[in-house]
Amino acid sequence: MSQTSPSLYERLGGEDMIATLIPAFYARVLVDPELGPFFKHSSLEKLHAMQHEFFVMATGGPCEYSGKPLAHVHHGRGITRHHFSRFTGHLVETLFDMGVTQTEADEVIERINLLTNEIVGASY
Repeated sequence: MSQTSPSLYERLGGEDMIATLIPAFYARVLVDPELGPFFKHSSLEKLHAMQHEFFVMATGGPCEYSGKPLAHVHHGRGITRHHFSRFTGHLVETLFDMGVTQTEADEVIERINLLTNEIVGASY
């Protein structure tokens, strides 16, 4: 029998880690003067729920993302690569605060970066 390597989700700490990550991450994002305005009219409860689901899926956890397509949700919002970079920077800082290694943080960002074009509108 061959053993499989643990998923990124498992290496990060699974459900408990994601449940802690999302509110800590958005606490940073929402006070960022360049990013906070994007969420001014958003339901934080819904945002946290969708991001939780998204991060579980993106890290190889047992969940399928059920939200609207990312390109649809972000279309016309004026999100630039600069904004996306600030967003991922806050994510990395939050991951480090939670004790995630550089290698695992890089892997998370690598997976998130695959979606850059959908988020900044370069996919339409």
